[in-house]
Formats: sequence, C-alpha cells, structure tokens
Amino acid sequence: MGFYRDFDLTVLVPFVTNRFETTNADVRGTGLGDAMLLLKYRFYRRDSARGTTQASFTVGPKLPTGDTGLRSANGNLALATLQPGSGSTDLFAAGNWTYTGLFNIRRLVADEDFHALLRSQGTQKTKIGNKVESRFWLSYRPYESRNVGREWFIGPLLSWLHSQDDRIDREPQSASGGDALLAGITTYVGVRPGMHA
Repeated sequence: MGFYRDFDLTVLVPFVTNRFETTNADVRGTGLGDAMLLLKYRFYRRDSARGTTQASFTVGPKLPTGDTGLRSANGNLALATLQPGSGSTDLFAAGNWTYTGLFNIRRLVADEDFHALLRSQGTQKTKIGNKVESRFWLSYRPYESRNVGREWFIGPLLSWLHSQDDRIDREPQSASGGDALLAGITTYVGVRPGMHA
C-alpha cells in the first residue's frame, strides 16, 4: 500500500506448507506463518531519457504469529525448523537499487536487492540462523503498453544466500547453515498496474 509518494507499507501473512519425510519421521502440514510488517522508503529517484534510476530501503519486524505446534505422524512435536512459525520476533532489513537503460538500451534494467533477516530465539529454545541474500537481476522488457499497465520482463538472475548455523539452547548446530549460489532466468508479466504474475 503506497500512502505517500516515496513510502510503501506492506503486510505479509503467509500460509506455509511443510513436508519432511525420512525413514524415522513423517512431518507434513499447513499453518499460518510469521507475519511481517514492512516500511519501504525510496530515498533516490532520477528520471532521464534512457529511463529511471532509483534506490530504496525496507525495514520492519517479523512477528511470532505462526503456528509452532505441528506434529509428526507419530504425534511427536516437529523440530522448530520444520514449524510454519518460528516463535521469534525478528528484524528484516533490505536495500534495493534499480538502473534502467543499462548500456543506453532503454528497456534493459539492472536490479540489485540485498536483504537480511536477523533472528532471535524462538520456540523450543531454538534460534534459527540469521539469513542474508543478495539477488542481481538483469532484465529486458520486450513488451510495454502505452500506459505501462501491461508489460513483460525477462532475464538472467543470480542469487547468493548465506545462513548462519542454528542454535538450540545457545548451542550451535554444526553444518545447519551454509551458502548457496543460484543462477537462472526469471520472468514476470504485468497484468494491470500493481498486479504481476
């Protein structure tokens, strides 16, 4: 919801489905996840003949609204990391930069998003590891309607994810965190202003 030209307020209330099977356990279920209340401020915008350059940051809490009572098929309480909710109050922070008209190509857009989730201890005395993600997307817009209500973006995406080890009762759980580098192609279509698929 944009309540001022450079401010946006977002409320996210996810429904989470987890399914985890091993020879000793079968955990599956759907429940309400942790809600997030995020405030985004665009502190820089510059329009030119080649397009728009803008930068913003987002910050807000992740609240412990999610379900933490999911049980396995034999009735045991599932591990905290398999619950739809975490039971912790966490802080989300992000920065975003967009540059339109890269290499003086009007519809070529470079987009960088960096965000972090800083966690506190939650259910079952478990502190899920802090997470950091950097995502770079180079997209081209082959179609754009005159009023920019409908548009199509497509291009390569590179993401780096880092997760710290989880802690249970303040004891680090070795190798529960790690790093991942992901590459692929992302596309989305603007159906109407403010709605994308």
